[in-house]
Amino acid sequence: MGLKNVVIDAWSWLNYKPIFSDPTLGMPHRRAFPEAHATWVPAEDERRLSAYKLLGAYDNNQAAELAELRDGPSARERREYGDPSMFIDTLVAHVMGREQHIVVPGAEQTDADNETAAAAAERVQDLLREWAEDELLPMRILQCERKAVGLGDGVYLLAWDPDKQRPRLKTYDPGFYFPVIPEDGDGADFPERIHLAWELPEDKARGLKPRLRRITYEMDWIGPATASGVDREGRPVRAPVMADPTDDSPAVPLIGRGDQVDSSGGISRLYPWNDRPTYRTCYLTDATWDLGDLKAHHDVDNLPAEHARYATSSFGEVLDRLDLYVDFIPVVHTPNTVPPAEEHWGQSSLAKPLQVFDELVSTDTDAARASATTGLPMIGISGVTDPKQQYGVGPGTVFKLGETGKLTTIDTSPALKELRARSQELSDRAANVARLPAVSLGTMDPSKVPSGYALELSLGPLDSLISGMRLARAHKDMLLLRFVQRLFLAGQHPDWAGITPLPAKLVRGPYTPTDKGAVLEQVTTAYQAKVISLETALRMLTEAGWPIDDAEKEIEQIQARSFEDARLLADALGNAEEVANFLGRKAPETRQAPAPNLPPVTGEDDEENPLAEQPEGSGGNE
Repeated sequence: MGLKNVVIDAWSWLNYKPIFSDPTLGMPHRRAFPEAHATWVPAEDERRLSAYKLLGAYDNNQAAELAELRDGPSARERREYGDPSMFIDTLVAHVMGREQHIVVPGAEQTDADNETAAAAAERVQDLLREWAEDELLPMRILQCERKAVGLGDGVYLLAWDPDKQRPRLKTYDPGFYFPVIPEDGDGADFPERIHLAWELPEDKARGLKPRLRRITYEMDWIGPATASGVDREGRPVRAPVMADPTDDSPAVPLIGRGDQVDSSGGISRLYPWNDRPTYRTCYLTDATWDLGDLKAHHDVDNLPAEHARYATSSFGEVLDRLDLYVDFIPVVHTPNTVPPAEEHWGQSSLAKPLQVFDELVSTDTDAARASATTGLPMIGISGVTDPKQQYGVGPGTVFKLGETGKLTTIDTSPALKELRARSQELSDRAANVARLPAVSLGTMDPSKVPSGYALELSLGPLDSLISGMRLARAHKDMLLLRFVQRLFLAGQHPDWAGITPLPAKLVRGPYTPTDKGAVLEQVTTAYQAKVISLETALRMLTEAGWPIDDAEKEIEQIQARSFEDARLLADALGNAEEVANFLGRKAPETRQAPAPNLPPVTGEDDEENPLAEQPEGSGGNE
């Protein structure tokens, strides 16, 4: 009966655009999104990849260029002034905060009863911060957040580098990310198999055809040990390592070092971060295929193995189901928002106000056209001697008119003024929909803010927005730092020998203007009233933007000058060693008080004290 099928999914907010949801086919335009319609792309990912490209076009002021493929050359005349990009940059700055700190709970504690646990937490925290500095973690986070806020999803990849002896962190475009989510599984669960795939263009200089590269991480049962080799066609592959045959037994596959075989034939392994053995490991495969070898019935998850060409790592290992000796997939998917129940994907921050941006583009285009007629006014001339003569308007121009001749000008400035007002109205509308107050965008005059309390109330929508976005990232940040610790242990780095991985957090700094004086007053009052600890006080000051790099060292410096507190501690404990540890100094070697040095006895003292000792030869009282 010709009924229309209304699609509601994670990207249905783009259905209003004909280029994304063709009225006749109900699918993205093939000429605009050829990558999404490649034979190797699964059907369920076509709308996602098309949405990423469309959102990227808005971010780069290329939405008109993309619309030209369907609407014709007239679409290129639209004006795009970077409003979506400004919104993305603003949200990225807010969700990241002014600074980022890695914190291991317990590292700042000074409780003498838990010195061992505090020292272990401090050690892990120092090592993670050292890794973050070497790996330029803030820059990597910024790269991922730019993708997550603009496209809705970001992807981290961790890999152990044997040359640099540390885990390397890399960010990927979410359009390369293809998780295999079971149909009966929960989209919020961690996938058991993840592909990172993209096309490589033709290289005529090297004689290479268009290719598809796919990097696969897969959790599977631990198998026998393998080694690099070649097949009959000379292609690099991995093959099982076989034991030398004997007269009594044929050659059998060998198991990896440290692996154990149980009575049922299963192979188990005890990882440094687990308390009991596990039967699972992560395998890495990196291969390429010629696009001509891929048929319509093949997608990214079932590419033909007979046409694959496996890569070789820098340390000589063929990447064909290479055992990574870890029980996790070192890929972290970061959604921009908390996904709906049983969903996997986040939502772009441009999703809700996108139609407002389209209206804003149309208004800006009309305003640009109106400004041309305002700067060069239209003039009507009547009563000229030769109606066919053409006239130009410019300084010093003289028009010869007849007896009834006159000049008539058309003023288009009122229309331009209305268009500018309309543009401002749409900008405010987009900010309201995106929950970005004018003060956060920097478009509000500070002198018009009546009070600090009014400013704080105006930031309420932004607070709820950033809280939700940071909530979506909190677990992913902890997962990333957990994977870093495990990769250090798997790589057998000497500094991590004997260390047990601990939960670590990535603390993001404040994103709104902070009254440091008010925070200092609150912290001082609460600390003097003994309702918060010194550790909590310093953490509050750090979050308010005070330049405290290392809270533990700051505590040591404060205590080293707290002589009044040290005196009270000495009166309470009577232990010089405890007081010296509190001040960060060495206790004196003599622990007993010296003998008192009394003044010499005089005659006046004898008269006042009749029991005083008499000198020798004295006959006593006379």
